Amino acid sequence: MKLLIELPTWLGDAVMTTPALENLFAAYPDAEVTLLGSYVSTEALKAHPRVDSVIVDKTKADGFRPLNVYRLAKTIGPHDIAVSFRSHLYSKALLYLTGTPKRYVYDKNLLTLSPSHPLTTTHQVEKYQAFIDIVTGRNDTPGPLRLDWPIKRFERPAMGINPGATYGSAKRWYPEKFAEVAAALAGRFDIVIFGGPAETDIAGDIEKMVREKGIKNVTNLAGKTTIPELCSTIAGLDLFITGDSGPMHVAAAYQIPTVAIFGPTKHKETCQWMNPESVIVRHDLECAPCMKRTCPIKTHECMKGISAQEVIDAAHGIIGEKNGA
Repeated sequence: MKLLIELPTWLGDAVMTTPALENLFAAYPDAEVTLLGSYVSTEALKAHPRVDSVIVDKTKADGFRPLNVYRLAKTIGPHDIAVSFRSHLYSKALLYLTGTPKRYVYDKNLLTLSPSHPLTTTHQVEKYQAFIDIVTGRNDTPGPLRLDWPIKRFERPAMGINPGATYGSAKRWYPEKFAEVAAALAGRFDIVIFGGPAETDIAGDIEKMVREKGIKNVTNLAGKTTIPELCSTIAGLDLFITGDSGPMHVAAAYQIPTVAIFGPTKHKETCQWMNPESVIVRHDLECAPCMKRTCPIKTHECMKGISAQEVIDAAHGIIGEKNGA
């Protein structure tokens, strides 16, 4: 049996599919599995032992061109079952053109009507599981997140700082506040700054501010890691300070103690899944969560109002609990 799985585009969403994927694999234990998706999502999940092949979808890079979609579909070819975690017309067309007889495309509206997963389903992990239950005909419970990249071993305790957020500037906390948190905890941890190629400037600003405080034990990895290296490095951390982002979910997959800073996004829907050592820092404002890429009222109070001391206190709370203090 051949099983085709189209992953979400973004790193965090891809990681949040992993509990549902585990149950999908359990339902079809002998299936030959092909992953399809963006470079980022397929890179993150390709190390899973059940994955037999990976196809990177490059058609979106040049905009939507029907001929390119047709060519990709014919390259993929027919499978027995095709599943897409993307709620998009593109995915429906692509799966149809592969010639696969049984096709399932994620539908946000359908999930609210699912008898086995009523309106109380809130977290994105649960929504993905509800979708896969439709595929398998089962009623499985989603387990923890999973990634299969090896864990990097640091010589000293290490704390990660992740200031980026791909979705938009509204999700980003401020570099001077990240630097203040790093400086407050640098006596206990080596500092590792993360970020993608588009986040090298903000990461560089944080590094500069931290070094100006006389702190030398800081490493800036922004724009310097592959996706597997990113996962492995986060997996070796002792503490992670981050906004709502893909790396936040990577940390959850490895059960890394995390302080997650939330502003304009739905914390109940996209917070870390099944990580008992995760703390959310957020302010309950009337305008939040607005789910906008940039602040629509130009104040950015949901993030600006969160102080560095709040995050430092949250980190100390985790460290104290971990050490039995």
